[in-house]
Amino acid sequence: MIPANRWSRRGLLAGTAILTAGGAAAAREDRLADGVVILIDSNEPYVMGHAISYSANLSKHFAERGARLQIEVVANGKGIDVFRADKTPLVEPLATLRQSLPNLTYSMCASSKTIAEAKEQISIPLIPGASLVPFGIGRVVDLQLKGWAYIHA
Repeated sequence: MIPANRWSRRGLLAGTAILTAGGAAAAREDRLADGVVILIDSNEPYVMGHAISYSANLSKHFAERGARLQIEVVANGKGIDVFRADKTPLVEPLATLRQSLPNLTYSMCASSKTIAEAKEQISIPLIPGASLVPFGIGRVVDLQLKGWAYIHA
């Protein structure tokens, strides 16, 4: 054993790096229990479709690894059309996907909804299973700060 007063700074740093590398690997494994947030801010049908297919593919990918990934699709700006019962071209695929993936959540930006309602002079209905969050981008950042991965559709 080396007396404490003979340890070099380099040796201490190397030992610390080895110990923290193991902790980082464990932390990466733990992150599989976190989630992925997918932001939709476009009303282009192909963008909305990609975001929904990302959800299914991610869920399948992690299920094959034995992990259950939480997935939240957040609609913001023009992207709120994806969860509008009166406009979405994806009513059936969204309903089917949500039934098959209990770990999937749909959120719409309440601020964007309010702006659209004022502009269009209507009350916007949401698809079944979608909920409102105060600010879409705020929700994305909140989830990122909790360790969730972010995908912009």
